[in-house]
Amino acid sequence: MQIENFIKPKTLSQNTAIGIGLALALFSFLDVALLSFFEVNLTGSSSGLSFFVPLVIGFVGLFYARFEHTNISWVNSLNKSLNSDWFNSILTLLSIFVILKFIPFILNWFIFDANFVGTAKEDCTGAGACWVFINVWLKRFAYGLYPNEEIWRINLAFALLLFTIGAAVLSKPKIRRLIVLFLLFVFPFIAIELISGDVAGLKYVETDLWGGLALTLIVSIFAIIFCFPIGVMLAMGRRSELPVIRYFCVGFIELWRGVPLITVLFMAANMFPLFLPEDIFLDKLIRCIIGIILFEAAYMAEVVRGGLQSLPKGQYEAAKSLGMGYWKMHLFVILPQALKIVIPGIANTFIALFKDTPLIFIVGLLELLGMIDLAKTNPKWLGFAAEGYVFAAIVYFVFCYGMSRYSQRLEKKLSTER
Repeated sequence: MQIENFIKPKTLSQNTAIGIGLALALFSFLDVALLSFFEVNLTGSSSGLSFFVPLVIGFVGLFYARFEHTNISWVNSLNKSLNSDWFNSILTLLSIFVILKFIPFILNWFIFDANFVGTAKEDCTGAGACWVFINVWLKRFAYGLYPNEEIWRINLAFALLLFTIGAAVLSKPKIRRLIVLFLLFVFPFIAIELISGDVAGLKYVETDLWGGLALTLIVSIFAIIFCFPIGVMLAMGRRSELPVIRYFCVGFIELWRGVPLITVLFMAANMFPLFLPEDIFLDKLIRCIIGIILFEAAYMAEVVRGGLQSLPKGQYEAAKSLGMGYWKMHLFVILPQALKIVIPGIANTFIALFKDTPLIFIVGLLELLGMIDLAKTNPKWLGFAAEGYVFAAIVYFVFCYGMSRYSQRLEKKLSTER
């Protein structure tokens, strides 16, 4: 206590202490930033103490700025979240120092020392990333080995999907239901026929040629469209009063949750055809999509069941008192409330599903990561795996972050809390 009073005397006014503290903290950040970017050391400390001296200065500064309550709201927020005690102060300083230390390396590798223009490996002369690799292979990363002259079919299928979703969002509830039914039961078959061809004069394209981000989205979209309703039905079946239905749903869910997805894909691609009659053929991609749908439906069922169990019995009794039957009660009373509660869990399942799609590479389907693995082994482009994986990470982050933000927006929109 005497040391604290010596460092920050009680006679010092609050605003003065905050000013001194913020100035010292900013000086420590500036010292580390200048050292990282321009190798300029303001404190003149040796290389071994280049972080220690700014850490001490920043720690003293945050100590000066730490008050339980001030008249400045943003200072209160900073103290509460980043400077509540000495341990949080050290963690805050170390985190900021590490970020400042690695920012120059990241910027140099991504931008300043990177190569953006060229058509061959020889054009990558800098010490940074070779984005020429991504530029040359971009079409393959997007569409796989799909014939160039037929790529418009994939673009048309995704454009139709976006148009249908937009129409559903902007239309009235009655029309929206019809659009959702179209999206669930009609659009998948139109998209498959359009992309695969062999109808209406379209050239047939084998699924072995499908790939890249387009295949990732195809597998993800089909799995999301079908695993959700199947999961809802399984969740309702697991809570059914009929023993046969309940035991079947329990067994289905536990079986699929207890098997790794890699095993499911291997069985779907290699073992399942052995059990089919000789005159029946089911494409490998379709088999893998069905396996992913059933696998994810088991997880979706448990998410939805959590929402169903969270509702009080009074909701069921109130619906029954109005003369509602089982299906009407669940469609109009129970499910809308339950699904609203488990929106975070549903979004989490969809995001996990999207990130699981690279596993189809093990059965010979070249989605985005599969195409990157193919490109990095090309003799003309050896040594650029890092650029490919960074590109894939950015793509996956954009889609996953988009799904996460939309789920948060939907959760906020449907929230009944005040």
